[in-house]
Amino acid sequence: MKKRKSVISRTFRIISYKLRHDLKQNLYIIIFGTDTFLGKAFDVFLMIAILLSILITIFDSMVNSIPWLQTTCYILEGFFTLFFTAEYIARLYCSPEPKKYALSFFGIIDLLAILPPYLSFFFINARYMMIIRMFRLIRVFRVFKLFNFMSEGNMLLRSLQMSMKKILVFFLFVVILIVTLGTVMFVFESNVPDSKFSSIPQSIYWAAVTMTTVGYGDMTPVTDAGRFFATVVMVLGYTIIAVPTGIVSSEMIKEMHRFNGKDVVCPHCHRQGHDGDANYCKYCGHELYN
Repeated sequence: MKKRKSVISRTFRIISYKLRHDLKQNLYIIIFGTDTFLGKAFDVFLMIAILLSILITIFDSMVNSIPWLQTTCYILEGFFTLFFTAEYIARLYCSPEPKKYALSFFGIIDLLAILPPYLSFFFINARYMMIIRMFRLIRVFRVFKLFNFMSEGNMLLRSLQMSMKKILVFFLFVVILIVTLGTVMFVFESNVPDSKFSSIPQSIYWAAVTMTTVGYGDMTPVTDAGRFFATVVMVLGYTIIAVPTGIVSSEMIKEMHRFNGKDVVCPHCHRQGHDGDANYCKYCGHELYN
């Protein structure tokens, strides 16, 4: 009798394991796969759901004065939140490496896309951050096999990565410059009655707005010295704002040369035919990019 119960129990466990395994495998094909009809259909449906949820979020911000429309938006937002939450849990469940997926770019975006509605219980307007779901539309490249465009995108990302150190140094220089210019303007304008340059932080805010050529106009100097100094800051802003563009453009040109390495001519031996990721000449060993 015990032996029979043991056989039944073992058979039940085998069947249960097989059903779970088949469920995981089928879910994986549907959710992560794009080569099957069901996989592509699921991704298309997912993108439509993302677009609808974004439109509802935008529409919700426009109907605060109409209670029944706002209630409808709440219900629809709740439905989409439950759907995306279930989808995220299903991705974790059927993924061969749940931790790897959760820490991947798409995994983090998927998680951030479902958090705002839950955070709205503590911060009322946090639900409007559901707009971050738009980042999930990047999957369109994977679904419709648009990877040819991804190589250009990767080239841009690599260019930004290579120029990041230079931009950070430049950014630090700009911060120091803005603080200095704001302090100087405070010296010029602080003694004027009813001056809007009432503190150094406010003056720094003016310097940042002026140097970036935004120019809100909420703070303007009234003294002759202040206006002259403001003119200098404006002209300085035009010269400085183009520097990051030049840095990134330079790196993009280098990246294009690396991408098309065969066209690169060695400055030392003047030979071509290098690999796309080569930094040194394969014939003489000289550096290709100075």
